[in-house]
Amino acid sequence: MDPISHVLSGLVFSKGITKDKILIIVFLIFSVFPDIDLLLKIHSTEMFLSYHRTITHGIFALLLLPIIPALILNRKLGFLKVYFFAFLALGLHIFLDITNQYGVKVLAPLDWTSYALSLTFIVDPYVFLPLLLAFIFSLKIRKQAKFLYIIALLFITLYIGAKAYLKGEAKYFLKQKVEAHQYRVYPLPNDFCRWWFVAKFSDEYITGVVDIFGKRVYIDSKYKIKNDEIILKSKDSSSVRALLDFAKHPVAEIYQEGEITVVRWRELSYGFLPDDRFTAKVWIKKTFEGLKIINSKLRI
Repeated sequence: MDPISHVLSGLVFSKGITKDKILIIVFLIFSVFPDIDLLLKIHSTEMFLSYHRTITHGIFALLLLPIIPALILNRKLGFLKVYFFAFLALGLHIFLDITNQYGVKVLAPLDWTSYALSLTFIVDPYVFLPLLLAFIFSLKIRKQAKFLYIIALLFITLYIGAKAYLKGEAKYFLKQKVEAHQYRVYPLPNDFCRWWFVAKFSDEYITGVVDIFGKRVYIDSKYKIKNDEIILKSKDSSSVRALLDFAKHPVAEIYQEGEITVVRWRELSYGFLPDDRFTAKVWIKKTFEGLKIINSKLRI
């Protein structure tokens, strides 16, 4: 989820269960704290893509970080109470992020597998707006504030549950229409009935849209899976390594720019986005010594 949605979710959730201002502040801080890894962008896009939603979003952070405010506020509020609120805030952040297709590496650094429910988009108005409206109206209708918070949280819970059901229906319908070995379905922005899909054969990917309302499957593109010498060379680039660490369905395409060969890697689960999002380009030149990488660029 986007940082503003995390702030609003922390605010609505905490004010719905306590009136203690210190506990609300603790909850707010820890509902956004995992995204401190956004600072990795300052170093490089490659480092950000490799380590965002890893350690600060993991099980170890969930268990250990709440100890800090619990120790600080132990005498004033009690260790267990503060620990519980910080733990709950971190857990809420991690859960909301897992609903995205971006994924969370919750077991890092022991296991770098990314887990994702792929139900909501990173900026999802059906999550953001109920939280925002509940907060705004609670300022005017203070006596009904808790009721508004509960309604907003209930709506989001039902929304995520409905998306899980619709995703299952989309995947089932896709299997009836497209023959493949592997099927993956991903949410499209602001859409309930249309889902982006990636289907895989042994040597080919198919991408497109499955429309469960219109009962149709639209094929967007087909990509052959290649592993020739120049593609293997492109994997020496830090940009490609970072993308491959992140990607679920990476595929490489080759084209020429004069004497330079360009290898463009793309992550197909985001193939519906414009402007070559989640792609890595590597410019390779053939020399007497062999293939030489002369430039690379990662776009997310």
